[in-house]
Amino acid sequence: MRVDGLSKYYEVARGKIKRPLPRQLLSVAIPVSRDMSAQSRRPGGARTVLSPPKLVHMYEDFITKNSGQVSQIESALRSLTYIIPGRFRDAEIASETLHSGVQLLSLYHDNLLSRAVSTISRGPGARPPSPHTRYTRYWTNRSGVYRRVALLLQMVRYTELLIEMAAKRRGGEKGRWRVVVLLEFIKAVCRLVLLRITSSRPILSPVLPEREPVPEDTSSDDESALSELFDDGESTAATGASSSPPSLASSSAKSAHEKEWTMPRTGMSLPSLPTASDITSYLLSRVLTPDDIKPATKLLNQLRGSGQAAEILHILSPLIYALCLALSKAPSPEARRRAWGPWVAGFAVEYAARQLRDKGLRTTPLERDEWRRRGGRWGGGL
Repeated sequence: MRVDGLSKYYEVARGKIKRPLPRQLLSVAIPVSRDMSAQSRRPGGARTVLSPPKLVHMYEDFITKNSGQVSQIESALRSLTYIIPGRFRDAEIASETLHSGVQLLSLYHDNLLSRAVSTISRGPGARPPSPHTRYTRYWTNRSGVYRRVALLLQMVRYTELLIEMAAKRRGGEKGRWRVVVLLEFIKAVCRLVLLRITSSRPILSPVLPEREPVPEDTSSDDESALSELFDDGESTAATGASSSPPSLASSSAKSAHEKEWTMPRTGMSLPSLPTASDITSYLLSRVLTPDDIKPATKLLNQLRGSGQAAEILHILSPLIYALCLALSKAPSPEARRRAWGPWVAGFAVEYAARQLRDKGLRTTPLERDEWRRRGGRWGGGL
């Protein structure tokens, strides 16, 4: 076909020439137009490869399969917060922004890994999850309100210092303490809502399940091991006795795995003796404790009377301390920080909460761990 024919076709297509096309041009133009229309009707075309849902799915799959590397990357990013200060202007806010961003990213990773762990079946030799993980995962899966409120509480905890620094830069000391009181009020309301949802059980810290390593799929490992075994058997049968005898090969593999010691005179091999820690860890991995078979709701006791009042006082203690600091008449930030009034008020409320809580024999191990953690934070604050 000639070039002038194609130029006439394009002129007709643009509307410059209004006359019927020749039959030769129609035979070429119809397939081309069909291909162009099919390509235009194709959903997304080549852009579907880089669509946001697919990228998110690929990222989630990468996080699930490389949980150990993700933890190392997060630790490396957190270590940058110790290098940034003093390097350039506004380094403190930049450092805190990076730290808050890494914390929020790790919270997202925790959610991904928690979902992955819940979908993968554990092997017979795997350690059961910790009581804290069992309890928080139970309420997270059961109540959508608990999950949203706990997520909001964690996000406020991770970003409160950054918000406080930004408020101080915008509104000075007065704006800073208003924002601090608002943040403590939000945290107290979230904890009171969680206390209501859990039927007056103590609020654990953290309120979301902690990160656990994703267990490997034991069934796929067994299948791969069997396939390798059969492949080795077939290759050995095919090659005959040209390679080393199977007894020597198995003994070398066994010695590498169990670290056997060969006697120099008799040639007998003896396995290495296990240590006491190996025996203890082996037995503990196959023994169920009473907390492992308890329902998740029985891991923490319901608070009644003075115990419930103690939990409410513990929740309100940071809010009362922040209110006293905001209402302080100190002339300068240094004087406000050194004032005894807010410190005495916060100490009195926390001390009353510790005295009112139940210290009976019904206390579960998870409760004792939480009281110990609170005592450590209280001692650090003093």
